[in-house]
Amino acid sequence: MELIMSVLTKKEIIDAIDKGELAFEPGLDQFQLQPAAVDIRVGLNFFIPKIWALSDSGRKDLNVDHLNNEEKSEVLDHIHLKPCQTFDLLPGEFILISTYEKILIKSGSLISILYPRSSTTRRGISIESGVIDPYYEGSLMIPVFNQTRTQKIRIYPGERIAQLVFHRTESELTKEESLTHGVAKPKYQGVQGYQLDYKFDPHDEINIIRDGNLEQLKKKHLIISQNDNEEKNQIPVSAEGQGNSPRF
Repeated sequence: MELIMSVLTKKEIIDAIDKGELAFEPGLDQFQLQPAAVDIRVGLNFFIPKIWALSDSGRKDLNVDHLNNEEKSEVLDHIHLKPCQTFDLLPGEFILISTYEKILIKSGSLISILYPRSSTTRRGISIESGVIDPYYEGSLMIPVFNQTRTQKIRIYPGERIAQLVFHRTESELTKEESLTHGVAKPKYQGVQGYQLDYKFDPHDEINIIRDGNLEQLKKKHLIISQNDNEEKNQIPVSAEGQGNSPRF
């Protein structure tokens, strides 16, 4: 059954929750439901990028190489606040914040896109958007950046900082299809608010990129459509009815 791509209003969001296609833990409160979105609250876990590390030779600046799958190091400091505490985001500072709610998408035709609230943007906070896939379950990690040069911005656990817009896709994916990202399983499926282990992309892909063999990457892992396969398997027939050898 083909579906029309659409944005869910608050009525469809509530209907999806009632049907078991969508859930939040803890559940939504009345302040969060908007005409065509759901506001998400700040959790208690904040992650700050490290700029130095202590080694055998002493204090050294931290060289973060996200394609180095041999020398994995902790690149983020974790701060867990109490509900009555606050976090001062410094000018020009970038952090990651966990959401207070876990989101559980239990449908193969439902996705969500994360956006900043307009009130958040007006405070000088930049939030990067992202796609939440069908069948995703877990907390969200929100990239947050203070765009001001001189102002610290106070963030309160529990405040509404971002919003989720839900869409119906044109076709429905199976759970197995949804949980296959490229050639691997999703890296952050089931993540909890206090967890942010850095997980690498597939080693095969990383090794090819680090070696600079981009042409090999495309040749080895090129996506071939079903139509391409069918065309290759067809043997053209000549006017005399003889089969011509396919050319590759």
